Amino acid sequence: MGDIVPGVVVRVNDLVARVTAPNPGVMTGPGTNSYLIGHDEVALIDPGPESDAHCAVLLQAVGGRLKWILCTHTHRDHSPGAQALKAATGAQVCGFGRVPDDGRQDTAFAPDRALRDGDSIECGGFRLRAVHTPGHASNHLCYLLEERKLLFTGDHVMQGSTVVISPPDGDMQAYLKSLERLLQLDIAAIAPGHGHVIETPHEEARRLVAHRLKREQKVLDAFAQKNPATLDDLLPIVYADTPARLHPVARRSLHAHLIKLERESRVAETAGLWKVFR
Repeated sequence: MGDIVPGVVVRVNDLVARVTAPNPGVMTGPGTNSYLIGHDEVALIDPGPESDAHCAVLLQAVGGRLKWILCTHTHRDHSPGAQALKAATGAQVCGFGRVPDDGRQDTAFAPDRALRDGDSIECGGFRLRAVHTPGHASNHLCYLLEERKLLFTGDHVMQGSTVVISPPDGDMQAYLKSLERLLQLDIAAIAPGHGHVIETPHEEARRLVAHRLKREQKVLDAFAQKNPATLDDLLPIVYADTPARLHPVARRSLHAHLIKLERESRVAETAGLWKVFR
């Protein structure tokens, strides 16, 4: 596949190109992918973070043809770039609309068109259909390019890494249901918000479900060592296979697992202590 280099326009297929933002990191991998779809008219999926350099590359690539700016969700590495691109081109901004108040959002996001599950965008002879996939974020949308059976997944599915589920807006139960939904879609490939195109979409969805359920079992097994336990008691047990430097991030997904198990009446929490039901 080769390395992903920020600022380079990479052709995905005859209709789609990718430009990666210069924001590599623990949470973003090689950077946030922006996708340009179309020829005479162009739709852009995920304008990325607020970055003059990234905006300049995208503007040069679209050459005055940008009609739509679609955001998968409003985390700060995906949607803030929409403002500058709209100001420069007059393109219409689209997204789920509601911005959760959890301290991790692009609170300035205000779409010209609020999309819901099943809504479509027509642009230059192709169609992008919105698929609501809550879990990583409650307002997360994937976009299906029906003409190529290519699903743009934002942070619902990432290549080379698992997605962090951060309560209160992140929801493990909803995330697993949204992964299962991908199995019902007629798709040939996934274009993720971070990393390379995934050519085995259904296999990847099944792998991610299995991974989450395996981690969930590790959560339940951890109570054999301490019951009741705090999040910080459970963290090094459940994520013993994860570098300690990543534990603060893993702690969020652990919390999401516990909330799911509590809803299912398999564990309970009192004053920060979690207890499993035997």
